[in-house]
Amino acid sequence: MSRYRCAACGNLTRFDVVVTRRLKAYYHFTVGGDLNLEDEEILDEVFDEVTCRWCGSGKAIEVIEQESTA
Repeated sequence: MSRYRCAACGNLTRFDVVVTRRLKAYYHFTVGGDLNLEDEEILDEVFDEVTCRWCGSGKAIEVIEQESTA
């Protein structure tokens, strides 16, 4: 998973992220009609917009790749 950094203000922790996802999910309804989503599989995922919560910038966002710990 990637992290974000705002180059405008230095924020590393607070972002508004708009994502479009196409999912395959197992819907498990209880007898009472409550829904539990199980076995979600992301088929497609597009990050449409990332905006800094501190300064509101959307143009100064940098992606920081995380190193694998495996």
